[in-house]
Amino acid sequence: MGIVQTLLATIVTLGLLVTIHEWGHFWVARRCGVRVLRFSVGFGKPLWLRKGRDGTEYVVAAIPLGGYVRMLDEREGEVPEALRHQAFNNKPILQRMAIVAAGPVVNLLFAVLAYWFLFVWGVTSVVPVVGSVQSDSLAAQAGLPAGVELLEVDGHSVQSWDEVNLRLAARVGESGTLQLVAGEPKRGLAQSYQARLDQWTVDLEKESPISAFGIRPYRPEVPAIIGSLSEGGVAEASGLRVGDRVVAIDGEPVGDWVELVEVIRSSPHRSLTFEVLREEQAQVLDMTPAERVDDSGQRYGFIGAGVEAVEWPPEMIRDLQYGPVEAAWVGLQKTGQMIGLILDSIGKMIAGAISVKNLSGPITIAKVAGASAASGLESFVSFLAYLSISLGVLNLLPIPMLDGGHLLYQFIELVRGRPVSERVQMLGLRLGMAMLLSLMALAIINDIARL
Repeated sequence: MGIVQTLLATIVTLGLLVTIHEWGHFWVARRCGVRVLRFSVGFGKPLWLRKGRDGTEYVVAAIPLGGYVRMLDEREGEVPEALRHQAFNNKPILQRMAIVAAGPVVNLLFAVLAYWFLFVWGVTSVVPVVGSVQSDSLAAQAGLPAGVELLEVDGHSVQSWDEVNLRLAARVGESGTLQLVAGEPKRGLAQSYQARLDQWTVDLEKESPISAFGIRPYRPEVPAIIGSLSEGGVAEASGLRVGDRVVAIDGEPVGDWVELVEVIRSSPHRSLTFEVLREEQAQVLDMTPAERVDDSGQRYGFIGAGVEAVEWPPEMIRDLQYGPVEAAWVGLQKTGQMIGLILDSIGKMIAGAISVKNLSGPITIAKVAGASAASGLESFVSFLAYLSISLGVLNLLPIPMLDGGHLLYQFIELVRGRPVSERVQMLGLRLGMAMLLSLMALAIINDIARL
């Protein structure tokens, strides 16, 4: 994945989500009769500016990490008497609340639309069949056997590993009983399994909830056949070719690709003798894996060879596709589930049940945007939907500087019948700014640590 592709994917992702967010504020403001002075996507120096016939300046600015809608407002400058009725501050409180809430709400509606599109288009997923269960894990304690299909997690039907992962993620940091239903649905067989959670912790930076629970998803057997070679790598230099099947290393049989990788990774700087089949002819090759270091400082061997792709059994692939009406309901449910998961995660992070290391900033967003774009339309639209939900939910938090903070002040005004004093608002602004800058700094530090 190239830097240019990552950069373009990031610009498209942030540009689109910021635009629809600010468009929500803009659209409702115009409907409420508020004069909009500027609609800007991005901050800083304008790269493109056009003034519309409505008198609004439309701007694309240099820093694509946000945007704003500037409205006529007596609190920000002098307003001519003839235009006072078009000023934001002179509108009824409910109209002002609607204008502020419109941005995050449109982000959430966009997510519903994105999921609707995916479910009408069709989502390809892997049937959640258990491949193996790790010993001394929660899955093993529950008695979950290999080979069964997961049907329910905590009373919720699941049809893919993505759904299983989300349901398990919702229980991270909790105690109590986790109930699973698994079996062979084609034969009408199903059984319940229970796992006892005790403030279940998962290092989400290193493993998924599925892996932490002790489940290894089913994967088709992958033979030790070379599918690709890194130019100038050890494997190519030693004479290994695409299509070669490795049958033994140092006289020990190699059963599949996993065994091959394990031997290579455990042998940096150690000479190995490969026995391979090339067009049904036996070949003997000597090579010494190079050494690399992973994120934890562990050294491992590397030869620069990739696996040949294998086809999944048709019965292990599930296409989830719905009609337009049903897809709208499923998309709404999916959005609601993600909203709940984000709010739950924020609460657990505040309580300390989830590490703040899971906060991500612009670098991680850029990497994921690029990777999802490279993976295809389905992955990219799904990422857009999730990020749009995150943007909508976070903006509704009652933190000064965010839309939720403004809504909090306006709600107090609605109840009291008069605005919150400027002194209190300025104090809240300083606290909100300090909080957001601290969170942003922490997210960027986490991003750099991940690099």
